[in-house]
Amino acid sequence: MPTLLERLQSGSRIAVIRLRSLGDCVLTTPALALLKSHRPDVRIGVVVEDRFAAVFEGNPDVDEILPPEARPLAHWHPMLAVNFHGGTRSMWLTAASRAEITAGFAHHAYSALYNERIPRAQEILGEQRRVHTAEHLASAMFWMGVPRTEIPRARLFSGLGVAGAARSASYAVIHPFASAPGKTWPAERFVSIAEHLREQSGLESVFVAGPADDPRAFARFGVYHNAPLAQVKNLMASAQLFVGNDSGPAHIAAAFGIPSVVLFGPSDPVTWGPWRTEAQVLTRTESIGGIGVEEVLAAIAALRVRA
Repeated sequence: MPTLLERLQSGSRIAVIRLRSLGDCVLTTPALALLKSHRPDVRIGVVVEDRFAAVFEGNPDVDEILPPEARPLAHWHPMLAVNFHGGTRSMWLTAASRAEITAGFAHHAYSALYNERIPRAQEILGEQRRVHTAEHLASAMFWMGVPRTEIPRARLFSGLGVAGAARSASYAVIHPFASAPGKTWPAERFVSIAEHLREQSGLESVFVAGPADDPRAFARFGVYHNAPLAQVKNLMASAQLFVGNDSGPAHIAAAFGIPSVVLFGPSDPVTWGPWRTEAQVLTRTESIGGIGVEEVLAAIAALRVRA
């Protein structure tokens, strides 16, 4: 029986509905790379909110960045729509795409609306363990017909070039914020880390803050506050080190191969840890505040970061 991808004619269009969340968008890129490598003839369009579109800008695996609106999506005429988001809005967009084939994970609510339901990653991969989000999304490509192979690192492209470009500056990027208090290490400890890096390693620190974050505690250092995502990518691409909470910027750092120290509270590092980069992960499920400054400094030392 032919695989789903074998049923697609050459030049077919595939709409991948991702919508939002910075880390989720970054971790979708390995799946897109697998798909494009196996079927370079197809055109891949990513349906994503404008604030996260920069994740996919410059990526040769993406032929079109589409707004999350029914009319532009339907007018793009996808043969296949793959829903990686799984919420109510993405379900509606999947149906509105008018694609002949609609696919998504069988455990999604309302998955009966798909005409192709993708099993859980464990079933596809033949594993019983918990899987990383990158593995979860890539497994869908294997199920669709991409030959099983190693899942690559996430791919981001900046104005400074592709991940792994030469880094001439000497600075660390620190992201001291998170989506919930339980995932946020105390601000004063991040200040201690930045002071140590300056005094002991000659690394200046640049703090990254989103629109709802208050960066005043870090005013003595460089701060990118509510900077466009494209600028954050440029900043991250040339850093020597990343230190931060479990959050979207940690996945940007991993995509650029930046040595990273990532701090976890209640969330699962098996599912959300840095994907395929040199990293130290520190976890306290009971309270992220249980991670000490000395532990973080030891983790940085273990990475052997040089200014």
